[in-house]
Amino acid sequence: SKSKDIIPDDTAITKFGDTNLISTCDMLIESKHFPKEMSYFQMGFKAVTVNVSDLAAMGASPLGFLLSIALPRDLEVNHFKEIINGVIDACDYYKIPLIGGDTNEASEIIISGTALGLCDKPLMKNASEIGDLICLTGDIGLAALGFNLTGDNIYTKKSLEPLARLKEGIVIKNAGATSATDITDGLASELYEIKPDSLGFMIYEDKLEISDEFKEISSELGLDYIDLLLHFGEDFELLFTIDKDNDLDIDFKVIGEVNNSDKIQITLSNGEVTEIENRGYNHYVG
Repeated sequence: SKSKDIIPDDTAITKFGDTNLISTCDMLIESKHFPKEMSYFQMGFKAVTVNVSDLAAMGASPLGFLLSIALPRDLEVNHFKEIINGVIDACDYYKIPLIGGDTNEASEIIISGTALGLCDKPLMKNASEIGDLICLTGDIGLAALGFNLTGDNIYTKKSLEPLARLKEGIVIKNAGATSATDITDGLASELYEIKPDSLGFMIYEDKLEISDEFKEISSELGLDYIDLLLHFGEDFELLFTIDKDNDLDIDFKVIGEVNNSDKIQITLSNGEVTEIENRGYNHYVG
């Protein structure tokens, strides 16, 4: 049975000497998480990214990465090597040592990673206060649009080669952020994840800084650009709250504020205020 003291968050938190062990695992399945356009190298890199992103959401410093991988019997050896090269390059990029793992056979590629980190005061999900700013480490919606496009552009690059905001997570934690999570399932779902009971969030379409190009491409594809921003994920940007009198020394954008409405709402560019539906994203399937 679970201890009543365990609080669900992006990772497990275990007291470890005078600090905390931060641990997380994420499994990626070829048919659900890897678009057909994704290379084997990109598969391996993403398997590390999705796990490291959870460390970033806690403000943790990386300690080690474990890899378990299941492969079809007929997968070419070179393709296996490309996956492993992607994993190794990602571990180098995030400066997280690859410390072990296992291999097995399956009907499709399955990559399961476990990331370990250390953090003295982890960022939690539900600790924001009235008046806090709601912020993002970067643009969102790019990956969602990229899954609907082909060719070499900023949108497909974001969907095929996402990067975790590990350094930013540590900076945010040290600056006194009150809560944080990473955007894997879409902004709407993550807002509901971090909203404390009885408090509310107001975000603003204009502060999301949506480009005209993004709107035009979405329209050409018959997609609702607001829906792409709110209800699709895979951006791996950090969503966080912080006191308005902060001293945060990274690029970030303020998209709203915490209030006492007990609702999550968005003010659209036309001035209309509407409640955001609590609907997430089932990840890539196709």
